[in-house]
Amino acid sequence: MHPILNDIRLISFDLDGTLVDSVPDLAAAVDKVLEEIPLPPAGEDKVSRWVGNGSLKLVERALTDALGSSPSQQHLEQGHSRFLYHYGQDVGSRTRLFPGVVEALEGLSAQGLHLTLVTNKPQAFIQPLLASLGLEGYFALCLGGDALPQKKPDPAPLLHVADHFGLSPSACLMVGDSRHDVAAGRAAGFRTLAVPYGYNHGEPVSDSRPDALVDSLAELVAPAANPFSARSRA
Repeated sequence: MHPILNDIRLISFDLDGTLVDSVPDLAAAVDKVLEEIPLPPAGEDKVSRWVGNGSLKLVERALTDALGSSPSQQHLEQGHSRFLYHYGQDVGSRTRLFPGVVEALEGLSAQGLHLTLVTNKPQAFIQPLLASLGLEGYFALCLGGDALPQKKPDPAPLLHVADHFGLSPSACLMVGDSRHDVAAGRAAGFRTLAVPYGYNHGEPVSDSRPDALVDSLAELVAPAANPFSARSRA
């Protein structure tokens, strides 16, 4: 097991950009909203830089980019409603697991760790997406971005998860792909681990100085030679 897991009893995973590459489905829904207005499509490259703060913020960024200015509240609410409709029609046909995810989840589950999901994706989409990818049996608790009044980078969702299992935050690890995940974990008192292949608004997640960085989540269940290797925070 990776040294970052020493004395860890619970792991909270981010979803989009950490476990799954969901941008193709998110971009398809965004572009359908823009087509209805009508406005030019955004495409996957732009959407990949807008993901991470929940669906409302994603739609706001898409409309602002297409309009050249911030949308009115009415247009934003209408656009968000249409996005939820379109994305709800197809949450997973183009979404794929990142390499190493299944190996990590299987290995960590075998160790008896509590595995949880803390994402800013709306709650209604989590179970259908997990089911489409065969991941629904791994997580003891899933929190979407609308499950609580606060979402990441606020630490409240992570503190809620720790409290749910009666654990100290110091016994918990946050795993994500963005500065929001690292900030939420740090503020909650969790250890933090990041993957560099996610979305993070086009910025290297290493700039946020997580406690450790792995190229693949499979490294969590593989032997490690050094306790906080060269890719750890130093």
